[in-house]
Amino acid sequence: MTNSSRIILGIDPGTQILGYGVIKINAKKMEVLTLGVVKLDKFSDHGVRLKRIFERLTFLIETYTPDEMALEAPFFGKNVQSMLKLGRAQGVAMAAGLMKGLTINEYAPRKVKQSITGKGTATKEEVALMLQRIFGFEEMPKFMDATDGLAVAYCHYLDSTNMIKKQAAAVKKPVKKQSSKNAWGDFVKQNEDRIKKL
Repeated sequence: MTNSSRIILGIDPGTQILGYGVIKINAKKMEVLTLGVVKLDKFSDHGVRLKRIFERLTFLIETYTPDEMALEAPFFGKNVQSMLKLGRAQGVAMAAGLMKGLTINEYAPRKVKQSITGKGTATKEEVALMLQRIFGFEEMPKFMDATDGLAVAYCHYLDSTNMIKKQAAAVKKPVKKQSSKNAWGDFVKQNEDRIKKL
């Protein structure tokens, strides 16, 4: 895998509906390989839901062979039980990726919305419409959880690309060499009290 050619699996974890999107980047060309949802509300047992998440994500990873996985981090709500269940769903999703050797990245919901629309308070509909413009898919998915998963994948692409650009700029930036004379002079200035005592 190179930075110019990679596949990213984005996940919007959920205990009722889990959204996912897979994008492929080849040089500067991007395409959506798939997006959709894993419906979990038909299973009453939480353990069965977690098993389903693991199975479906393992299947997606084996089918599309992504290089990286990006997940939306759960937001902190008032309902502790819901938070625990959502955390477990996220953990199982991460385990599926780790088992297949993927690097795992997490993004706060606000960061995902900000990176797609420029507004951290954007609605699901606004995020979906912006993604539709970016990727040019004609039919909007029935569940916005699917575009949420796609948004996480695209957010990771943007974030990692910016980080790589910053790293490259830092490497190219010339380092100003300081002469030993200047270095000694700076030391003396910063330690005048200590030198007077000598």
